[in-house]
Amino acid sequence: MDKTIVVGIETMKRHPLYKKSMKNVVRYKAHDAKNECNEGDTVRIVESRPISKDKHWRVIEVLSKKEKIEVKPQEIA
Repeated sequence: MDKTIVVGIETMKRHPLYKKSMKNVVRYKAHDAKNECNEGDTVRIVESRPISKDKHWRVIEVLSKKEKIEVKPQEIA
């Protein structure tokens, strides 16, 4: 999946009978032409023409990057 990201959108819904809150996740495959997105980033996507069988969305911008924390092997021991 080169130049492709999977965007998950979470919504909370309440069950009509049992009144329990349930998490619903919808996943979209989006085209990332520059391969600039990583796991945990917040992005804005827009609907576009079909790019492949499952890709119908494009990444417009990266709103925020997830902070990476690097740990050196000496710090673990």
